[in-house]
Amino acid sequence: MPHPAISPNNVAVVTGGASGIGLAAAMRFARLGMKVCIADLGGDRLAAAETKLSSLAPGGAADILASAVDVSRIEDVAALEAAVRKRFGGADILMNNAGIQPGSQIFGPLANWQRILGVNLWSVIHGAQVFAPGMIERGRPGLIINTGSKQGITTPPGDPAYNVSKAGVRRLPKRCSTNCATRPRAASARIFSSPASSLPVSPRKAASRSRPGPGRRSKPSTS
Repeated sequence: MPHPAISPNNVAVVTGGASGIGLAAAMRFARLGMKVCIADLGGDRLAAAETKLSSLAPGGAADILASAVDVSRIEDVAALEAAVRKRFGGADILMNNAGIQPGSQIFGPLANWQRILGVNLWSVIHGAQVFAPGMIERGRPGLIINTGSKQGITTPPGDPAYNVSKAGVRRLPKRCSTNCATRPRAASARIFSSPASSLPVSPRKAASRSRPGPGRRSKPSTS
């Protein structure tokens, strides 16, 4: 069953939403009749994605918001939440999808580690801290989806900063859901891991997937 937050006229925010899994998810949300905000960097890609989403949304451009955001900066994420609240009244779904993989080494430049952890891990923490309180306050089902990677489970050699970032992302949803469950109004957090071959991704399936249970293996991810 799809999560109740995935409903027409509800609001979905997707970081890293100008391409790849993020854009595919945003397109599916738009086709479902949801209002969609995508956050990303790169003006041309962002504008092209906004145009594509506007052509899919039942309400056209009025149902789509595109925002240039550096998700590693909590100030930018807070400004994004404020823009979504002003335009649409708040968010029902947050998909923390932004991620980078430029390569890393244990003894590589510190700045490289900081950038990878900032975008891949801290952005997920920022998203939960900034968006979850408003989602709970709305008094209806809310959902946070974090795009994961098999590298957060297997941590293969060769890219330690990316592995560490995705291992952290894998652990966050349970803690987030536990904290949300103690509030008077519920919100939930899930992790979604998908291979590129599954595109276009369906948030209906994404919302029903959490970490693998006994006897199940997660599939490789290009996230």
